[in-house]
Amino acid sequence: MNLKMLAAHLGLSQTTVSRALNGYPEVSEGTRRRVIEAAQLLNYAPNARAKGLATGRAMAIGHVIPISTQHEMMNPVFGDFIAGASETYLKAGYDMTLTVTGDEDEAQNYRRLQSKGNVDGIIVHGPKMADGRIAFLNGLRMPFVVHGRASKLDAPYSWIDMNNTDAFRRATSFLLDLGHRRIALVNGLEFMDFAFRRRHGYELALAERGLAPEPELMQSEEMTEPYGYRAAGRMLALAEPPTAILCSSLISAIGVRRAIHEAGLAMGRDVSVITHDDDFSYLSNGRDLPIFTATRSSVREAGRLAAEMLLRRIADPDQPPESRLLEAQLIIGGSTGPAPRKP
Repeated sequence: MNLKMLAAHLGLSQTTVSRALNGYPEVSEGTRRRVIEAAQLLNYAPNARAKGLATGRAMAIGHVIPISTQHEMMNPVFGDFIAGASETYLKAGYDMTLTVTGDEDEAQNYRRLQSKGNVDGIIVHGPKMADGRIAFLNGLRMPFVVHGRASKLDAPYSWIDMNNTDAFRRATSFLLDLGHRRIALVNGLEFMDFAFRRRHGYELALAERGLAPEPELMQSEEMTEPYGYRAAGRMLALAEPPTAILCSSLISAIGVRRAIHEAGLAMGRDVSVITHDDDFSYLSNGRDLPIFTATRSSVREAGRLAAEMLLRRIADPDQPPESRLLEAQLIIGGSTGPAPRKP
């Protein structure tokens, strides 16, 4: 089924059918509804190249992936985000391009994408607290949406983010309610905005109970399994070890669990653990009962919402920037329990 056949089936001109499918305002609502219903019934899918020629668009979205000497995109997080975004692109007839870049040439890659006209918009990943990419892209006047925020920037831009501060404040408060007072934080790199906000939420909860954060219980590094293992091992060897550990990543939490077991302790009984981001397609937190207590926010859903936001900006580049703050759920699993009593 092509556009000519769909138009003949409806008894309309190809121009009218094309305009109805692409949302042109001069087409009546009744005609638009009739065209869309027929297109769905007959499994009509517009040719992306032809649509691009008609609209002057590339019909593609760019994702520039930083391969950094200081931080890496975490594969489960990025994979789920891309999966969610791809669902939205597919429905709208858009393709997706992935460009890998280093820290030093990322801006050059954005400029090249714009000059070639290969993409109509960009999703920005992994913002730092002061992220120069945002001002650069505002200057290029290319539609973009940031997955996350940059706390030290005042310039307007569109973003979607999880409420990292509140999620970690609630998680820390939950551990405090269980009687824990020695609570460790195994965080990501804190020049990254999400990690800075998570530490802030952790410190807020401690301050509300009259507790001061202790430097020996706070770690910040790339969120890998070996890092979680090393950080937990060091802290469990302290003269006064933590009775609870709050992790910024399920991957790090797996390393923390390994260190707890190697120390001859039981997770959930001797040491409680809460992690974040446990809702991945390819990395399960248990089947019936979650292994870890977790602050959960669907990365896949964030991808869908970010893609929808970007497509709206592409359709109307002059609209004011949008923002969306997602809340996390606290999921109770088997990794937390009351603080152990001192002998």
